[in-house]
Amino acid sequence: MIFFEYGNLEMEYLKSRDKKLGIFIDKIGLIQRQVTPNVFPAIIQSIISQQISTKAALTVLNRINIQLNHEITPQSVTIAGLDVIKGCGMSQRKAGYIVGIAQAALTGNVNFDMLHTLTDGEIIKKLTALNGVGIWTAEMLLIFSLCRPNIVSYGDLAIRKGMMTLYGLQELPKEIFEKYRNRYSPYGSVASLYLWALSAI
Repeated sequence: MIFFEYGNLEMEYLKSRDKKLGIFIDKIGLIQRQVTPNVFPAIIQSIISQQISTKAALTVLNRINIQLNHEITPQSVTIAGLDVIKGCGMSQRKAGYIVGIAQAALTGNVNFDMLHTLTDGEIIKKLTALNGVGIWTAEMLLIFSLCRPNIVSYGDLAIRKGMMTLYGLQELPKEIFEKYRNRYSPYGSVASLYLWALSAI
């Protein structure tokens, strides 16, 4: 199992930049969040998880893993085809997204193996050009697959809730969000882990 890697350097920096966040960091200590370093299966998992419960998503993912012999690759998805993918418990639309992403990988339209060489903005642009992938999904892949250090997603409801809880805000306009996001830089992804934890309290 691989976790998002950070430690005292990032924690101490955030504590020095934001006293309120620092108190919470001291309270709960190091957070372990699992990452999926291989981007292609990670993006497929993201598509599966959209708008369904975690339990339902795991059921569908397990069925796909069985169908594809536990090798979720562009080749295995394409060979299985739309009907098999859909038969694992997904809508026609979602299954179409997954097959389309596999085809984009096979044609070289998106080179998943080389994404790590691009900037955050370039990766978001590449991935959001794929049907079924929005900005939020791309940002989550930046954190939980490519382990990029400075991602705080305005599109994530839990991130916004955590920020509002931390600072006692009734609403969170984009400009206020940006103020805090800039404060966390260059370790925004670590701040995101704590904001998620705060949102669950």
